[in-house]
Amino acid sequence: MDEPSPTSDPASPTNQFGSLNDLAHELASLEDLASRGSWRSIVDKVSRARSLNLLTRPHDHLIYLSYNVLALSKLRRFADASNEINTLDDFNSHYYKYETYPQLYPNRSGSMIPFSLRFIHAQLPLKLGNRQEGLDRFYLLLKFIREKIKEKESNNLHDSVGIWKRRENFVLNCLIGHHLGDKEFSLCLDLIKDLINRDYLDPVLVSKLGHIQMQIGDIEGAKGSFNRVETMLNERKNDEYSFLSEVQFRNLVNRNKALVYLVGKDYVSAVREYEECIERDHTDVVALNNKALCLMYLRDLSDSIKVLEKALERIPTIALDETLVINLCSMYELAYVNHSEIKRTLNNWIIHVAPDDFDASCTRV
Repeated sequence: MDEPSPTSDPASPTNQFGSLNDLAHELASLEDLASRGSWRSIVDKVSRARSLNLLTRPHDHLIYLSYNVLALSKLRRFADASNEINTLDDFNSHYYKYETYPQLYPNRSGSMIPFSLRFIHAQLPLKLGNRQEGLDRFYLLLKFIREKIKEKESNNLHDSVGIWKRRENFVLNCLIGHHLGDKEFSLCLDLIKDLINRDYLDPVLVSKLGHIQMQIGDIEGAKGSFNRVETMLNERKNDEYSFLSEVQFRNLVNRNKALVYLVGKDYVSAVREYEECIERDHTDVVALNNKALCLMYLRDLSDSIKVLEKALERIPTIALDETLVINLCSMYELAYVNHSEIKRTLNNWIIHVAPDDFDASCTRV
């Protein structure tokens, strides 16, 4: 799951300024570089701004530090990112509150720390091999988010409640992913069911419950979860689950159905479900990747390779996913004697079009 943007925080003073560049020095340029995956350029830009003393306000320093930490993390320079984030005091320090600087930020209060920085702070120990410390930080972040939700609810700040609930969901998904990696299924189920029992009906979360039930062999339970998602689609009101478009919601339902067929080794039916997804949205990389895998299981290597190659050709910025590339290279190895040459050609193309954080070693050249 991608890290949130360094400026994605309701505490950021976006409403007070006319443009991104008013929010922080040349912030529009930083956001543009991040959207293109130009992480090395961000590190260079931050270094230059600091050396020339271009950052004058407290939140300038914090936002540039956040982008620098994010860029270093994307470039897998986790020790450098950790050292950078450790230059800050306690996130709750008065140094990082707007009200400490009333002349600079009149009529503003609260923390300047972007949510993304709190998230990366939790994530870094896991990247550095300190699993328990990372999990501890994630659970502390979850506690922090839930306190914010209570605070916003008590003040009837409904828009902010929605933002913080999405963050709660985001962090929970990260925790679930880490526990899944260590096959701690009961913990994953507890985390999801806790949210669902509190009437937090997120169709993506209920789908993830079904995926976990599949992994532990509870096929009927998984089907029940997937049916619940389909019911949510059919019964939703106009503004319900607004974070999912109609197409995204319908594709989620089709992918859930396809997974049931996959487990039953009915690859033809699974392909049909994935094709429905692709017809609605040709950028659905999960459906494209899984359709190709199903074709491979059906011993149609030629078509499975075509599916992935066409995806990379049509939508390179979206389809350039390490899992998809690994699968394509595996298919090359199965299909062609001269697969090394074909993979080298793919690798050279990736080097020219991929963002800085793409791991080109996944081509196994």
